[in-house]
Amino acid sequence: MSYSLQLKSEHRCFEGTVAYYSHHSQCCGGLMNFAVYLPPQAQTKKVPVLYYLSGLTCTEENFTVKSGAQYYAAKYGIMLVIPDTSPRNTGILGEDDSWNLGSGAGFYVDATIDPWKAHYQMYTYIVKELPELVQHNFPVNVNKSSIFGHSMGGHGALICALKNPQQYCSVSAFAPIAAPSHSLWGKEAFKLYLGDNQENWSNYDASELVKKTQLDYPILIDQGTADPFYQEKQLLPEMFQEVCEKIGQPLILRLHKGYDHSYFMIASFIEDHLSYHALYLGD
Repeated sequence: MSYSLQLKSEHRCFEGTVAYYSHHSQCCGGLMNFAVYLPPQAQTKKVPVLYYLSGLTCTEENFTVKSGAQYYAAKYGIMLVIPDTSPRNTGILGEDDSWNLGSGAGFYVDATIDPWKAHYQMYTYIVKELPELVQHNFPVNVNKSSIFGHSMGGHGALICALKNPQQYCSVSAFAPIAAPSHSLWGKEAFKLYLGDNQENWSNYDASELVKKTQLDYPILIDQGTADPFYQEKQLLPEMFQEVCEKIGQPLILRLHKGYDHSYFMIASFIEDHLSYHALYLGD
């Protein structure tokens, strides 16, 4: 694969650098975008890396601009990597017709159904191609990687960690789709990308994966009780919690009264997540 990157823009931030890149993705068969925050410590040594997976309709820009994470990444000396949420402009008929399917809604799965399977290989992109690209182009410690995300991206972070327990040092999520096989969003996406066989869905459902693989550290989840998608049973963190309790997976599920699904909630608790990951990414 090619490791070449196109720098689109860069900005000084807390003595580090925010930068936006594009590159040709082999597994997605087209141009992909991502953002990074390189902390000041990277000027003199290799640093740990924390991947952030965004939610439905987002790009690599939402978290980068709205979360306030750079301050804490600079404090702890952690590189942030923020990929886009799907391939774009693939030519697939209908890819831009819906906000929760197609563009901006890759769901972090490897699609097996035409026409999506030619481009929508987001799982492999996140766990294999993007890390290889990052390791080749930036001063990162290859043994110190963690992952977190929001909503659809929280789902993505959970499944990536549970499917690759040796690759990530820690995982956390804001308002994740924690049991997608039981929510409307998940069912629609899984049927589109994976087909009707629900046995295939379990390969990308955290509430099923955790039954087979337990992590040796606690998973951190923050959920706002005023989140309309939580109230509509799209997210189902308690279902995930129930499974974790049965099989002995440590879980810290924090419910926050009055908080919704927005980046205001993320910004309110981003320090907790960065400090959590710093515990596991430290020396």
